Amino acid sequence: MVSTKILLDEEEIPKQWYCILPDLPKPLPPIIDPKKKSPGPGIVPQIFPKEILAQEMSTERWIDIPEEVRDVYRLWRPTPLFRAVRLEKILKTPAKIYYKYEGVSPPGSHKPNTAVAQAYYNMKEGKERMTTETGAGQWGSALAFGCMFFNLKCTVYMVKTSYNQKPYRRILMELWGAEVYASPSTKTEAGRKILAEDPNNPGSLGIAISEAVEDALTHEETNYGIGSVFNHVLLHQTVIGQEAKKQLELLEEYPDIIFGCIGGGSSFSGLFWPFYYDKVSGKAIKDVKFVAVEPTACPSVTKGEYMYDHGDTARLTPLVKMHTLGHEFIPAPIHAGGLRYHGIAPTISILSQEKELETRAYDQVEVFDAARLFARTEGIIPAPEPSHAIKGVIDEALKCRETGEEETILFLLCGHGHFDMQAYDDYLQGKLPPYEYPEEEVKKAIKKLKELYPWLEKLPY
Repeated sequence: MVSTKILLDEEEIPKQWYCILPDLPKPLPPIIDPKKKSPGPGIVPQIFPKEILAQEMSTERWIDIPEEVRDVYRLWRPTPLFRAVRLEKILKTPAKIYYKYEGVSPPGSHKPNTAVAQAYYNMKEGKERMTTETGAGQWGSALAFGCMFFNLKCTVYMVKTSYNQKPYRRILMELWGAEVYASPSTKTEAGRKILAEDPNNPGSLGIAISEAVEDALTHEETNYGIGSVFNHVLLHQTVIGQEAKKQLELLEEYPDIIFGCIGGGSSFSGLFWPFYYDKVSGKAIKDVKFVAVEPTACPSVTKGEYMYDHGDTARLTPLVKMHTLGHEFIPAPIHAGGLRYHGIAPTISILSQEKELETRAYDQVEVFDAARLFARTEGIIPAPEPSHAIKGVIDEALKCRETGEEETILFLLCGHGHFDMQAYDDYLQGKLPPYEYPEEEVKKAIKKLKELYPWLEKLPY
């Protein structure tokens, strides 16, 4: 009988996080302070604790996980690895499909892997409150959850579209003690300015970041927490890939190809970084491929330009080199709220530039088609975000059916879709458009960015 669920003992929770920075094919370009027009952290040291900043720039591959953090991890880690045998059967594929399931965490996604760590380091530094943004609500609810364990207050600016689409995510955050505002809000100067220009603005992650950062900058007892993009966030997620490797070892398996969705890049990085380490250190059993999947409605890598840009709309944050659609990007109100960010992790960008990973884009209709097939075969209702990865996996499995290749496919199911019933209802009623972000809008945004900072193209990085 085929094993469909692979578990690890509590003792197998990783004791260290893996940092990819020493193993990148090229060093990351420096952060640029736009006021000085030269390398510098800008406001970053004002809104993050010292230990987080040390991890952000770390040259160490392995960083110890505090026992206080591992104690909270024990509530849901190690997470299960499943083999999708029923999906394999209906696809009639010779491929073996495995998925690591992070939806078993109390917030229902991978996000608390870093939220708990960030709350811990802020508590250790004596902070009383954390602010953040959230798109679909997974990150906001995770930070509310993490702050609760370390007696910190939490303020969440939730993209207005998601705030209206997903009231139960807001309720979950409030149940764990957070205050939640629809962004753009009247609570910050950035929010008020945007509402004055456009009272019906649907919001974006860039706007919500501006509000959360401004809140942190103007309150001394407060720091900011981010759910993706930054190096320290991605390395906290590597507990996922480390566990997956051990689980596959028990089956004497190793992936040929790994899929994950990308919005900022944290969940996919958490899965594939440990396998990338195998590859660069010569420990990989196979020449594993990495495939990142994003929405056509927010194609940061597949259509965006690799250049310096702000992480937020109000330009409070320093300039970071990454694939971007422009910091003023306002996404269509698609249901994969966690993938509606204009940029991407600098590490994802450089690995894409160096052809170390492939990126694909799908529209939300074909993504929900894949999600429905997965739900009807495996029983788990996936969140819209990882359903992008499921679409990629199904395409790969069908290719294997045509070629006869017996690939081992691994993907990350980074969260469940229990708070996404409105999205599924819209899908079942045929109300979801297969939206594709216009290329001319990307060109306009990049042109505007270059006009704003004409000196950017002269930088040697």
